Amino acid sequence: MLLETINSPSDLKKLRPEQLPELAVEVRKFLLETVSTTGGHLGSNLGTVELSIALHYCFDSPNDKIIWDVGHQAYTHKILTGRRDRFHTQRQYKGISGFPKRSESEHDAFGVGHSSTSISAGLGMAAAASLDGKRSHSIAVIGDGSLTGGMAFEALNQAGHLKKNLIVILNDNEMSISKNVGAFSAFISRKMTGRYYRDLKKEMQVLLKNIPAFGTDILQFARRAENSLKGFLTPGSLFEALGFDYLGPLDGHNLPQLVEVFNNINELDGPLLVHIMTTKGKGYKPAEDTPAKYHGVGVFDVTTGKGAAKPTVKSYTDLFGETLVQLAEEDSKIIAITAAMPDGTGLNPFSQRFPGRFFDVGIAEQHAMTFAAGLAADGFRPVVAIYSTFVQRAYDQVFHDVCLQNLPVTIAMDRAGLVGDDGPTHHGVFDLSYMRHLPGITVMAPKDENELRHMLKTAIYSDLPIALRYPRGAGYGVDLDRELKSFKIGKGEQLIDGNDLTIVAIGATVYPALQAAEALRLKGFSVGVVNARFVKPLDTELILGVALRTGRIITVEENALQGGFGSAVLELLYDNNLQNVKVRRLGLPDHYIEQGSQAQLRKDVGIDAEGITTAALEFMK
Repeated sequence: MLLETINSPSDLKKLRPEQLPELAVEVRKFLLETVSTTGGHLGSNLGTVELSIALHYCFDSPNDKIIWDVGHQAYTHKILTGRRDRFHTQRQYKGISGFPKRSESEHDAFGVGHSSTSISAGLGMAAAASLDGKRSHSIAVIGDGSLTGGMAFEALNQAGHLKKNLIVILNDNEMSISKNVGAFSAFISRKMTGRYYRDLKKEMQVLLKNIPAFGTDILQFARRAENSLKGFLTPGSLFEALGFDYLGPLDGHNLPQLVEVFNNINELDGPLLVHIMTTKGKGYKPAEDTPAKYHGVGVFDVTTGKGAAKPTVKSYTDLFGETLVQLAEEDSKIIAITAAMPDGTGLNPFSQRFPGRFFDVGIAEQHAMTFAAGLAADGFRPVVAIYSTFVQRAYDQVFHDVCLQNLPVTIAMDRAGLVGDDGPTHHGVFDLSYMRHLPGITVMAPKDENELRHMLKTAIYSDLPIALRYPRGAGYGVDLDRELKSFKIGKGEQLIDGNDLTIVAIGATVYPALQAAEALRLKGFSVGVVNARFVKPLDTELILGVALRTGRIITVEENALQGGFGSAVLELLYDNNLQNVKVRRLGLPDHYIEQGSQAQLRKDVGIDAEGITTAALEFMK
């Protein structure tokens, strides 16, 4: 097999061009065999096999920098750059990352995981090469979805101004362009990047400039004619207007064509945008037929395409979506907003039931937040559902456009806490810290899926800015109340009374705290448990009461310890002159947590039942 001989890009370059399509077939087979046993991002990676091969065949990584936006499509890149033998560990505990990671390989030019960053990073590297006097290329590979992010356009704007040696590959797997236009554009792109055409163009420019009186006017007319022809035949006028030379669209699965064009542009100076068309799930019919289903997959059977049976207990995400539909049936002012994640945030049922009240703004979290603020300012009740890790991108909008104006926007932060296999770029473990210090905001987290439903109603009808966080995965299977009620803002609940110690927990850590209390009871200790419910405002009366009674408190949170829930409790005790109360905080340490199952990672950081029990025993010695 050809793939077994490839351990680096230098090995790839030893192949003859006619061998590359055979290699692409082997890579697809390898991807299917591996991802079906580990899970991961399948459809996007099947779609970029030829692109990845062509890039490494024609360019010189790591001297030339290849930056993959988001990283959902970088598996072939990883396989070709010396990680084939370890690829079965991708997204696994103590294995390689599912995303490009600088510490993992010199060929991972930039660490990614969030979208729309590649052009900015690539432009920075192109500027660095220019300042150092190096001859190299920066190549940013960005999908049409990521291009909806405003940061991508900010970078395109500056790149067109700086005129650095930057190549942007637009991997387009959504737009529909006719075959005839695509084929003709590919022909034009190959010819216009060829050496003969480039040399002739330069000579003609010199010749026309030297014609007395009329030369400059003729040259300008020729440039306008060339741009008009390219604009008529290709969809690249926007990029040309931003200062890029535009090539394409090209068939992203035609390796000979990609190699020819990439070899040609290797000698060009940027900025240059190459538009390629790819098919999500290419080569695997189930993924081609239903690309959304195979974007991110768990373990599945390659022959049938079927995955493991779904858990019988509904996920927090699904129940959030169902509850929002239930509330919206009774209130036409409720609006749902997401940033390119209607399925991931459970909003598909809402979008189908209330299409006029559902807005998917694309990968534009900042816009989503201010858009919601605008709706709230005019009397609507917007709910913005975004993964916790991506809410970070809209922090200024939460402060300036929501909280400062005291607008009733509900920020539903899905995937809060440790999310598992996607690792540090996707763990939502900072939201309690960066939300709770904003004046006017209420921050809360449910202990189970039934409490989530009540909290959603509480948030929507509070007339306050509310941040509601809940974890990834299935709930506990608790009974669901038929009638939804609103909680009193800032009111927690005492679940167990105790005399020796009180565990004050928030969100997903409440049930492990209850299990720890039971384990400690069997060892002869009387341990109380409080479900705080609210991080801001805290239930002052309840927490101060248990602090005075037991003199010892353990706080537990699935969030960074710095500035988190435990810090809020410490501040409360200090401000009320209870500095003598002994406090132990359990949460995430001051370093990034790698990938692994949620259970394993919670065990590692000591916030599962066993970890809480051990910490309590040490604390009470």
